[in-house]
Formats: sequence, structure tokens, C-alpha cells
Amino acid sequence: MLRRVTKGVIEPVRGWTLPDKVLSLTTSATEKIKKGTNLLFYQWGLLIFVVGFLLGRAMILSEITPFVLPFVAAIYALKRDRLGIAALAVFAGAMTHFLESSWFVLASLFIFIIYQKIVEKFNDNTAKVLPFTVFFASLSARIMLTFFIQGQVMNYDWMMAGVEAGLSFILTMIFLQSVPLITVKRSQQPLKNEEIVCLIILLASVMTGTIGWMIYDLTVEHILARYLVLLFAFVAGAAIGSTVGVVTGLILSLASVASLYQMSLLAFAGLLGGLLKEGRKIGVSIGLLIGTLLIGLYGEGSDQVMVTVMESGVAIAVFLLTPKSLISKLARYIPGTVEHSKEQQQYLRKIRDVTAGRVEQFSHLFQTLSNSFSSTPNSVEVDDVEKEVDYFLSNVTEKTCQACFKKDRCWVNNFNKTYESMSQIMNEVEKYSEIKDPLLKADWKKYCVKHEKVVQVIQHEFGQFQANQKLKKQVLESRRLVADQLLGVSRVMNDFAKEIQREKEGHYVQEEQMLEALRGVGLEVGHIDIFHLEQGNIEIELSIANDGGHGQSEKVVAPMLSDILGETIIIKKEERSFYPNGYSHVSFGSAKKFVVETGVATVAKGGAYVSGDSYSTIELGSGKYAIAISDGMGNGERAHLESNETLQLLQKVLQSGIEETVAIKSVNSVLSLRTTDEIFSTLDLAMIDLQDANVKFLKIGSIPSFIKRGTKVTKIEASNLPMGIIQEFDVDVVSEQLKAGDLLIMMSDGIFDAPKHVENKEMWMKRIISEVSSEDPQEVADLILERVIRHEKGSIEDDMTIVVAKVKRNMPKWAAIPLYKPRKVEKKKAQ
Repeated sequence: MLRRVTKGVIEPVRGWTLPDKVLSLTTSATEKIKKGTNLLFYQWGLLIFVVGFLLGRAMILSEITPFVLPFVAAIYALKRDRLGIAALAVFAGAMTHFLESSWFVLASLFIFIIYQKIVEKFNDNTAKVLPFTVFFASLSARIMLTFFIQGQVMNYDWMMAGVEAGLSFILTMIFLQSVPLITVKRSQQPLKNEEIVCLIILLASVMTGTIGWMIYDLTVEHILARYLVLLFAFVAGAAIGSTVGVVTGLILSLASVASLYQMSLLAFAGLLGGLLKEGRKIGVSIGLLIGTLLIGLYGEGSDQVMVTVMESGVAIAVFLLTPKSLISKLARYIPGTVEHSKEQQQYLRKIRDVTAGRVEQFSHLFQTLSNSFSSTPNSVEVDDVEKEVDYFLSNVTEKTCQACFKKDRCWVNNFNKTYESMSQIMNEVEKYSEIKDPLLKADWKKYCVKHEKVVQVIQHEFGQFQANQKLKKQVLESRRLVADQLLGVSRVMNDFAKEIQREKEGHYVQEEQMLEALRGVGLEVGHIDIFHLEQGNIEIELSIANDGGHGQSEKVVAPMLSDILGETIIIKKEERSFYPNGYSHVSFGSAKKFVVETGVATVAKGGAYVSGDSYSTIELGSGKYAIAISDGMGNGERAHLESNETLQLLQKVLQSGIEETVAIKSVNSVLSLRTTDEIFSTLDLAMIDLQDANVKFLKIGSIPSFIKRGTKVTKIEASNLPMGIIQEFDVDVVSEQLKAGDLLIMMSDGIFDAPKHVENKEMWMKRIISEVSSEDPQEVADLILERVIRHEKGSIEDDMTIVVAKVKRNMPKWAAIPLYKPRKVEKKKAQ
């Protein structure tokens, strides 16, 4: 950031940015550097050369080199096109150490190639037999080289050759897993624990190639080892940090016995650094310094501790200069890190977005199909009506006038008169099924020589004409029904897509508060997951120790959560001993502010067993309570089937999540299309919201409902025809606000229309309801039904059904338990 000097004070110049051209040049240069680095290290094989060179220098116990052959074998199996670079690199590294090492490298590579070619003729699985080939190649090369130099092979030589071959066998399996991690650009898959250890062994083996390198009395392998420990302790924590320290120190101590104490130093530094990783880079660096001072004084005394501290200081300096991007890139592959979690969340978010996108595509598809079906004109055009009349008269003419000798006189000379006369006859047949007008009948008899035959054909053809018209109307209504259904499904799928895209919000602070509060009173709570904290829509899950069926979650945990959240919380689901440790899994949620208690009284016409009325009370999952009464046309079993099927259809559609008005229109369309019989049914639906007690009335051909609040009775009515009479209508929705203690009375027409001699039936019903003193819904329903029947002197002229619902505040079974120094958790208001 640029700065300006004002009166001796340096202040930052705000709002200054680099020009776009400079930014573009900088970005282009960065991209070129990345591409050049990728080309140099990966495509040209420089990284393989560097690793091979250092492994060619690496030795254990100052005489065996078990790293060379496994590395070349791994390159042979994984990247055969880079085999020449790997062989040249290990030979060059061996040449910088001892001459004997270079001869061993040449001999072992030559023997390995011969053995491998022989094995490949009998076995195609190269990776499976590769460790055995390396074992025998290393053993053969070492024995042959020893015999060539010394002239004989001692038992000690056999032992060391066997140790070298055994280590080569193990390192081959390790390098087969770890070499691809550094030679190939890896995808975003996380590393397994075994892969991490294999990678550390490879890196530590490469570090042994730097043994003997000094910079101002500072040992290079010590600096690199401590830098590696710092890096992994900062990225992955104490466990991985100490593991890296142990593995690295062990391999370095095998390469140089003088470095044996380094294993303790690196392991202790990795442990301390991982524990102090919350202090970022400075905290990890302090952990290395503490480990260096403690172990350094113990290992080499005060004389060499200054050199050891300086080596740690150089490692810390390199660590502090390490770019954050490199550390973040490494952390993505280590399970348990924040970067890895973000990577996984990004992957899950991508899958979620793809799923939501597919659902939205289906939603748009259904909406498009709905628009296509609903694009049919609502009314038949005038021209279409005239065309249909012309087609009808053409059919009549074909059967009557085609062979008549007066055809030309009627349809050529007097076309208008003939057409108008036949159109009038058609209208008479449509109204009365015959010609009622005597004047028209007399005129037609004088005008047409085949007057009786023409009238008979018109009567016959008109029946088919009406059937075709009805069929067209049903097809049109079927299209509208399909359009409504597709539109409803489209809305449900669109809501589902939005629900998918809603992420689980992070409520870490609130979860810690709840854990602290519950554990503070002695409850053994494993974990808490908060999914929603919206008012009235709280969702919490936790694991808790099994209480042996004493109801601890219901009696203690839920009341405590109620006090913490300031809202009544109840148990939704409890699974005992759900987890392997015996803990139970418990789900909590918001309690509804209101509950509905219902009472029903019904009787069939004449005291029969089957009533044409049906009723249903449904508690929907969306926090709503539905009450419905359907009255089938007529009485008896047929009417009962009609009304019951209406409610069953409505219940299924409502439970699918489709809006109430769309649901009722869909049910109406089904009822109007499924049969040609004139069987209709009424529907009286009330939807009560259990959170705010708001009620919506949807009345289709039903009589009024009543709300009783104290001594006041209010009538609720709407004007709609019964279901199935007309194909398309607008549902009249009436909304009312209920209060605790209100009584909602819904009834069929058998009760409301029972008193034949009463002129004002509304006032009569209000008086009966107001005279009922009971508050129990079932008693109210029974008393009203009894009062109506007694008023008619025991006569039951129609099916009678009455449903009474009482709205009450939800009183929790267990009161909230106040906590000591309660801390309220912030909640969101429901959208």
C-alpha cells in the first residue's frame, strides 16, 4: 500500500489500486511461472532427477544403500518413460559419494532389468512381483560385488547383503505408494494415514542424501528434518507432527549413529509444535525451540547446544518464509484439517448444487408442460360453433337430401331458406327433442317432400352431436387437470430444490453453550448438533448416556433446552443405545404453540348404518391441522363412497405439499371427469396453523361454519358450487384469527337445514350454539346434534355430521428448568 507523509505522520493512501494493465501483466507473469515450473519439474522430470540424486547419495550404517533400487523399480512400474532419468540420477548421486557405491548401483540396475524381463514373461502383474525382483537383484548385486572386490564372501557380508535386500524389499512397497505423491500432479483426494507415513519415509530417505553437507557448521539434514516436522505439526497437529519426528529421526539415526538423539528431539518438537499450533507459526516455532533446548542439553551438552539452536533457528526462518498457499495446498490432503474440511464441504456443496439444479430443471419442465396444457382456449370460438353446425347439417343432408329429386331447388335456388329452416329444427330438437312450434312444423311440411325423414335424422344425429360436444369438454377439462397437477408438482419440486440448497448453518457457539450447560449439571452428553434455530422451527440432535428408561431426556434435557432457548422444546424421536458406546440418539424440536382437540357426532338418515357424510381430521407435517367434512349427493352407500373418496383424494394431495387451493381444484377436476353420473359432493375444509392459530376456510358448496368465543358466535361462509358440477372455478378462501379457548363448529347441511319451519336458520343455529355451556368439544357436538333431532321430534330427514374443534394453548408436560446464570441462545425468526 502506498503511503503519504503529512506533518511528519505517515498515513496510508486509501482507495489506491493498481491499474488494470499492471494487474493483467502480473497475473500473466504468475501464470507463466506456474506453467514453467510445472513443465520443468513434472514434464521434463527434474523432480525425479533431484530425488534420485539424493537417494543415490543416501546410505545406512555407512556401507549399504537400500534406497537406490526401490526408487528405480518404482519409476519402472509407474513412469517407465522416466526410467533413464531416474537411473542417471541415482548413478550421479552415487558417484559423489564412494566409488564402490557407483559400481553397486550399476550392477544392481543391470541385474534388476534382467530379472524383471524374465519375470514379465511369466507374470503380467508387475507391481505384485516387483518387491521380490528387487530383493533378489539387490542380494545378487551385493554378493557379486563383494566377491569381485574381496575374492571371498564372509558370513558378515551375507548378513549385511540380506539386511540391505530386506530393506530394499520393504522400501519398494513403500515407494510404490509414495513416489506418485511427488512425481504426479495429484487430484483432490485426501491422503490415507498409510500414504502419509510412506511419504514421510520417502522424504526422510531423500534427506539422508544430504548427510555431510554443511553450511557454516550447520548440518543441512538437521535443518531439513526440523523444517519438515514444523510443516506437518502446523498443518496436521500433534499426532502427525510427532509421527513425522519419530520416522524422520529414526531414518537419520540409521544413516548416522551420531544423530541418534535427533529422533527424540524431532519427536518431542513435533508433539509440542502440534499442541501449540493454535498460536499459528509462532506457536509451532516456539515448540521446536523448547524441544531443541531440552533435548539438545541432554544429548550433546552445553558445548554443542548453540549449534543445535542455530539449526533450529534456520529451520524456523525457512518455515516462516514458506508461502501460505503452499501450506494450504498441503493441508487439503491431510484428513482432519480445516482446509480438508473446506475441500470436502466444497465437494458436497457441488453435489448438492448439481442435485438442486436437476430438480429445478424438472420443475421448469413440469411448469413448461403445464403451460402447454393450459394454453387451450377457455371458450369455444364463434367460428368453431358455426363450423360444427355446418358439419352437423352436412351429415343430415348427406343422408336425406343427397338422392332427393328436389335437391337443386332446395340447396341451389333456396339455400338460405333451407339452411335457416334446418337450423331452427335443430334448435327445437336441442330444446324439446322434437318440433314443438306448430308454425315451423307446418311450414317445413309444406317445404320439404321428406320432412319426416329429415326430422328423424336430425333427432338421431343430434344425440351423437351432443356426445361429441361432451367428449370435447371432458378432453378440455382433462388438459386443465393435467396442467394444474403439473403446476402443483412443479411448485413442490421447486420448493424441494430450495430446501436442498439450504446449508446446515454453523451454530458452533450455541452448541458449546448447550454442552457447557448440560454437562455442568452432571449430564453425560456426547455431542450436540443444531440444524435450525428459527423460532418455532428448532431442530437439535444430541447423544446422551443411556438412562435405563427413566425418561431423563424428556424430564431433564428438554426442560433445560427450553430454558436456554426461551421456547418450549419437546422430544421428537429417541433411539436408545444407538451408538457403539451405548449412548442414545435423541432428536428435539419446537413444540406447537397451539393444539386442537376435536369432537365428532354423526348420524345417518333415518337412523341407518351408512351415512353419506364423511369427515377427517389430519395433522400435516407443515405444522397445520386440517378438518374436513364432505357430503355426498343423496344418502346411503353411494353417497358415502363419494364423500369418502373426496376426502381421501384431498388428504393425499395435501400431504404431498401442494397448496390448498390447487389441491381442491385438482380434486374437483378428478370428480368431474371420473364419471358421467350426476354425483356431486360438498367440501368444508378448515386449515389451522398450530403456531399462530390462524385458520383458513375453503368451502365448496357447504353450509356456514361458526366460531364461538365466550358468548359470541360468528358465522363463516363462502359461496361456491359443490364439487364436480363445473370443471373450473375459483376457490373462495376466508381467513380468521382464532384464540385459545375458541370453539370451531363445522356441520353438514343435514343439521343446518333440519328445521323446515324456521325462516332464519342462521340465527336459530347461533342461538343453539350460544346456549351450550360446555367447553368440551365432544359434549358440544353431542348436545347440538341431540338438540336438532329433538327439535324435529326424532325425525332424521338427512345425514347429519358435526365436528367441533377447540383451540388450546399447548401446555408442556414438563416445565422449563432454570439454570444457574442462564445464557440465552440467539435465535432467528422464522422466515
